[in-house]
Amino acid sequence: MEKIFEVKPNPDLISQVVSVQLSSSRQQTAHTKDRKEVRGGGRKPWRQKGTGRARHGSSRSPIWKGGGVTFGPRTEKNFKKSVPLKVKRKALLMVLSAKKEEDLIVFSEKIKVEKTKEMVSFLEKNSLKEKSVLIVLADYDDSVVKAARNIPEVGVIEARNLNALTLLQYRFILMEKEAIKVIEKLFYV
Repeated sequence: MEKIFEVKPNPDLISQVVSVQLSSSRQQTAHTKDRKEVRGGGRKPWRQKGTGRARHGSSRSPIWKGGGVTFGPRTEKNFKKSVPLKVKRKALLMVLSAKKEEDLIVFSEKIKVEKTKEMVSFLEKNSLKEKSVLIVLADYDDSVVKAARNIPEVGVIEARNLNALTLLQYRFILMEKEAIKVIEKLFYV
């Protein structure tokens, strides 16, 4: 347990890991059509010579109204970044240590609830009602997920899926004691 909750925090490393996670989750949606994607412009607007006008090959050139966009945003842009696995794990342990140091982690035995009302009373019992709480389960439990999903600012995650960004999005962490063993087995560097 000391291996997990007594790691000296390094804010720069945590910030680097969080920025990598945020940029990797970013989706490229902005897209403009270039001259090959806009409608029309199949034939030459007028003949090359003899009209006294400038030569043109297509009415969908970027200099024409209704033409394509030059250097606009494209969906091919890739925002993915990466960071070594050991650095990710180290950042996760640093965030857990910082939360533990500030007494923001509440440990619990196996969480067994079936309904949202039971989950609300469980959170009240642990003095976490109306607070931002992340529930960390040792293994997936559908009833706990369903009971918690309708409560505002309450999230549920399996211990094997933990990451620094998710931990930082919630103020308090409600963790099953079995989840500590899972974290120790998977994430201890």
